[in-house]
Amino acid sequence: MAKRLTAIAVANARAKADRYEVVDGSSGLRLVVQPSGKRSWIVRYRRPPPDKRTAKVTHEHFVPLAEARKWAAATLAELAQGRDPGVLRAEARAAEHKAAAEREADTVDHWAKLFLERYARKHHRPTTLKQCEHVLRRIALPVWSGRTVHAFTRRDFRELVEAIAEDRPIMANRAHAHLRRFFGWLVEQDVLLASPCTGIKPPAREHPRDRALSDDEIQRLWLACDVVGGRAAAAVKLLLLSGQRAGEVLGLRRSEITGDTWSLPPERTKNKRRHDVPLSRQALAIIEAMPAIAGDEDYVFTASDSRRLGNLSRAKAAIDAAMKPDAPWVLHDLRRVVASGLARLGTPLPTIERVLNHVSGSFRGIVGVYQRHDFAAEKRIALQTWADHIERLVRDEAGDNIVALRRGYMRLPSPRSAGA
Repeated sequence: MAKRLTAIAVANARAKADRYEVVDGSSGLRLVVQPSGKRSWIVRYRRPPPDKRTAKVTHEHFVPLAEARKWAAATLAELAQGRDPGVLRAEARAAEHKAAAEREADTVDHWAKLFLERYARKHHRPTTLKQCEHVLRRIALPVWSGRTVHAFTRRDFRELVEAIAEDRPIMANRAHAHLRRFFGWLVEQDVLLASPCTGIKPPAREHPRDRALSDDEIQRLWLACDVVGGRAAAAVKLLLLSGQRAGEVLGLRRSEITGDTWSLPPERTKNKRRHDVPLSRQALAIIEAMPAIAGDEDYVFTASDSRRLGNLSRAKAAIDAAMKPDAPWVLHDLRRVVASGLARLGTPLPTIERVLNHVSGSFRGIVGVYQRHDFAAEKRIALQTWADHIERLVRDEAGDNIVALRRGYMRLPSPRSAGA
């Protein structure tokens, strides 16, 4: 009978030119020593009938002798019950690999990628998509990477947005919104039974913007655009004349213009509805002055390298430097400038809402269902009147000599022309 191993014998086992095994008495356990000096434990056995071939199982790690003997005893006990230890180990490894794959498939990394591909890129406008990607990839994943989506709690969500809110309160609100949509989408996909964001309010209070440029600032803005020049400054002028969103103006294509009407397709509007924008004489002049660049002839506002303009941030900074505004403002404020200006010029509220492509307000609920008048004539009059007003401001001819009529506007004689 082979001698039983001792801890000292195991420690003193030295590498030889060939691999060799040392039997531990009759326990079935064997010490394996590789030529590299690496040691491991195995149990050799004969498979249960009808196979009866010899086989072996290897311990995953090199452990002390006493622990290895316990493992060998448990392995041989399985064999005594008619179960093949090798098959059991293979099944256990397969189950572990499957569980690991399932964990990987349900990580926040995996589902965030699918959310961006399957939902965000189809439903978000470019600027919203960019912000959503920033929230997931730059804010959430560095903290949550590798975690399964099933393990998230309300506390996890709250702690993340509150940490952001400490120095970036508005970004915390945006992160709150995008992550709520992400977890809500997981519920819709039957990945989660409930969202961990339910009932958690945005961490910061936001106040609606009310900045609108004065007539003097509008004049200075226009003249600053002339100083800065280029396609970006021209796009800012069109924002002021049309009241449309920056992304819609920057994406303007010549193929969207028929005569003096700019038709925005549903996929390019925030509310996913077709929107026709009558172009004033001044707006058409700006568009017609934009040269087509080879390789991207359809886009009106393109960069010098034939790509469409991505944003107006550099132009805005240059315009501010030349304009010297009374207070900070953002490009989106120009929609409020147009709405406020049209109201001052006597444009009815429903027409203003149609100019801005709003579907709430006057067109909420049942009115929006049954109201199908397109307001084309009213919008045309309103935007041309607004463009004429801006032109007078730029020429320093503005005055309180405009009165509104039911379907249009009439300019009254100025005091100078009346001999005053």
